[in-house]
Amino acid sequence: MKEAEYGRLITLNKYTLSRSSGRMPRGSALAIGLVLFTLQMNAAVDCTTVEKTVDSTTFFGHGWGLNHLNHRFQDESKTSINASNVESLKLNWVYRLSSETPRSFPVVTNDTVYIGDGPAGLVALDFETGCEKWRFSGDGDFGNAVVHGVIDDRVILVIATRQNGVYAVDAANGEQIWHTKIDIEPTPLYSGAALVVDDLVFVPMSSYEIGLALSMLHGCCQTRGGMAALNARTGELVWYRPTIEEKAKKVGSFWLFVGKYAPSGATVWGAPTYDRETNTLLFGTGQNYTLPASKTSDAIFAIDATTGDVKWVSQRTANDAYNLACDVGPWHPNCPDPPGPDWDFGAPPVVATTVSGRRLVFAGQKSSELHALDPATGDVVWTTRLGRGGLLGGVHFGVAVNPELNLVYVPISDRYTDPRLAGIEAKPGLHALDMDSGDVVWAAVREPECKALSCWPGLSAAITATPELVFAAGLDGTLLAYSAESGELLWSTNTDRELWAPINGGAAHGGSYDAHGIMVAGDKIFVSSGYASFGQRGGNAFLAFELQGE
Repeated sequence: MKEAEYGRLITLNKYTLSRSSGRMPRGSALAIGLVLFTLQMNAAVDCTTVEKTVDSTTFFGHGWGLNHLNHRFQDESKTSINASNVESLKLNWVYRLSSETPRSFPVVTNDTVYIGDGPAGLVALDFETGCEKWRFSGDGDFGNAVVHGVIDDRVILVIATRQNGVYAVDAANGEQIWHTKIDIEPTPLYSGAALVVDDLVFVPMSSYEIGLALSMLHGCCQTRGGMAALNARTGELVWYRPTIEEKAKKVGSFWLFVGKYAPSGATVWGAPTYDRETNTLLFGTGQNYTLPASKTSDAIFAIDATTGDVKWVSQRTANDAYNLACDVGPWHPNCPDPPGPDWDFGAPPVVATTVSGRRLVFAGQKSSELHALDPATGDVVWTTRLGRGGLLGGVHFGVAVNPELNLVYVPISDRYTDPRLAGIEAKPGLHALDMDSGDVVWAAVREPECKALSCWPGLSAAITATPELVFAAGLDGTLLAYSAESGELLWSTNTDRELWAPINGGAAHGGSYDAHGIMVAGDKIFVSSGYASFGQRGGNAFLAFELQGE
């Protein structure tokens, strides 16, 4: 019997309720919501008595990738969750977010969780209870990873809003330190997480022009992606490295007055990686938006972190030009002819040393390929293709490594979007590869439980590894923990379609998992449930699970 056919058990705090896995009638959902509300109120925390001070001395990891090399590896000294006790993870508290498409990755200390709350700003929550300590309400959508740094003995939090630039605030009280907009490119989109290294803040730059191309009155496209370096004390621009040296020029027109421009695109969607040994900053680029294509799209860049000078560029897919106008049809005047597969690098590269002592750059692509590159030259050491790939296929937000086991873990989405790839088998799920050879050590391919989009089992969100576990979050709303060594599924729970009474009032529900994935900290994991983009089910629940009986 499939669990989905007969129901699941969801444990909340110290009590358990049974629910059907299907979509509940509105009256039933409201009734369960009222029951949950009553139960939570009976065991509610009085947030007025919770200590509002914060401990900024110890952080569970640094940046989006938990270290500068983007390993997404939380070592044993930072977590008490392991293969023997992961089954005892239970939901501890829920915080209601302001957006149906939450996409912020938290940064966590021993007593505080800092999370971007979309248009409501940046919030500091109590580690144990979820009670709010302070909130910073700036301008824009705080839908990005929160990162931290130390400047003159002051701990700062840095977060890029989607449209309104980058903020730095004091971790102790949420006071604004600086706010910077990077207006070098038109229609900037701050999609990737920033990275703080010493006295510099590196900010990846993308563009809304990929969507503006849908308009038949928009002359597509003039944007170049890039990487900016800001002064961590002041927010002032230190340098900017565009991904395309040549500025776009008019190369044609349609309807007499709407221009076509090139070269364009090659935007940077993911967080950068910093290799201190060589003072190198690495990042991936997206596809071109128009033709002719550049030699820097769908590529990994290596640049000098002090100056922004390019060391090498390794392009993995040439002549890939695509924008959202192609979703309307190839007849749209802004769609490149022919349209490319959109196989960009949205996932940040990872630098790691194998058990043989070789340093490699691991780069996951939407083609469903994982590339291992030489960090000195960008030359390909090996490439392994794991699935079908596509516009929403392959690797989206991030891989992880376990240097102790010499494994690199690759989540595959493989959601069907491109008829050109219909004959290739999809392999949504988690794959573990030998770091030296690229050979597949194990694969946990997931099967859909129904034909609906809400049941697609692909792993689009970034994953997080520990010495014994790999945590993943599915597009179908399922949280999963696998054995790091064997791929055995050790724990799972589905949080889609739930209705909770959160610690800050109102009601919260879960949905599809995408973007930044799970944060592991001590005896807890934190994750935002819901991602309304691309037809997926939205949600507004920030969830804290905790080991029970510890």
